[in-house]
Amino acid sequence: MPETHRCRSCGSTHSLPVIDLGLQPLANNLLRPEDLGKPEPRFPLAVFVCGECWLMQITDTVPPVDLFSDYIYFSSFSDAMLRHAHAAVEEHIAEKKLGKDSFVIEIASNDGYLLKNFVEAGVPCLGFEPAANIAQVARQNGVETHCEFFGRATAASLREQKGQADLILGNNVFAHAPDTNDFVAGASELLKPDGWVVFEFPYGIEMIDKVEFDTIYHEHVFYFTLTPLIPLFARHDLDVFHVEHLPIHGGSLRLFACHRGAETIRASVTTALEEEAARGVSSTGYYHQFSQRAEKVKADLIAFLAEQKTAGKRVAAYGASAKGSTLLNYVGDAAASLEFIADRSTYKQGRLSPGLHVPVVPAEELAARAPDYALLLVWNFVEEVLAQQQCYRDAGGKFAVPLPVLRLA
Repeated sequence: MPETHRCRSCGSTHSLPVIDLGLQPLANNLLRPEDLGKPEPRFPLAVFVCGECWLMQITDTVPPVDLFSDYIYFSSFSDAMLRHAHAAVEEHIAEKKLGKDSFVIEIASNDGYLLKNFVEAGVPCLGFEPAANIAQVARQNGVETHCEFFGRATAASLREQKGQADLILGNNVFAHAPDTNDFVAGASELLKPDGWVVFEFPYGIEMIDKVEFDTIYHEHVFYFTLTPLIPLFARHDLDVFHVEHLPIHGGSLRLFACHRGAETIRASVTTALEEEAARGVSSTGYYHQFSQRAEKVKADLIAFLAEQKTAGKRVAAYGASAKGSTLLNYVGDAAASLEFIADRSTYKQGRLSPGLHVPVVPAEELAARAPDYALLLVWNFVEEVLAQQQCYRDAGGKFAVPLPVLRLA
């Protein structure tokens, strides 16, 4: 009998397996060289889908305090993220008619990369960021930041202190909150009667269709399609009234919600739900081939690395990302042959990748050391990386993009 898991949204125990990526280290736990002798815990990393509400979620969680209290992902190191954030803020200000009398809250505001745009526009704002080291950077950047996790209790407390918000943003955080009902309840508590909640997250449809299994790691508890989110938000008296499909992160959904009845439900919601139904999101068959397709990606990458090793070619990687950690540890020993991982983040340089302990070096080292191939672990920023590494490419270096099918760029 397959193991039974309880859905974190609707409470059903009708669970169906989607994929098992084995025991994996924490994807953002890059080690310092002096940590090599210490234990490096690994945890089961598998996904199931609820057979009642059809929400995909991991089987085993790690306490958020162990994942986020000290964090090394800084959004400002990605030019694409900065451009995306700036454009989003301009849209939000125009659509919601925000000004000096408005109030904007961002959950998991990181280093202030997004909220600083509201500060510059004169719109009062506040960030929630649980990682103390990152919250401090945000404050230094002029963004008022509360260093705590978000939920109903913290929302109620902030409501007493500062009132409710016109706009509550959550970019790439919704999937990180294990108690998803508490998270949505907090947003409902803190939202003005005519306010909007706007969450962005990687779209589960894209993950399944494009075999993006490396977006699975312990920080991502959920892999959202729209279908299970309608009842989740309704449970907390919120309507999902609009959705937008975005290209960032390999395909994301931007979801707009409001208090029940405050906005007219737009055609975008109906269209998205109809498209998901046509794909079979609410059926077991939609999820069946995902695991086998991931195995094919793994086999192709192992064969590629073995072929280069036999030919005497040198292979490194680019992007010490969380998705890269999942991919490399899923591939296993074959990936340990990588010479190094180049990365722009000064917070990651000098450390070792989780599990396989590949050294992380400055991005400039890729062109300087000139390996024959660089495995692109941040394929979601492929155009940005190719442009930044033109010198490496001009000298004959090639990028190997692993998903959805291995190709050279």
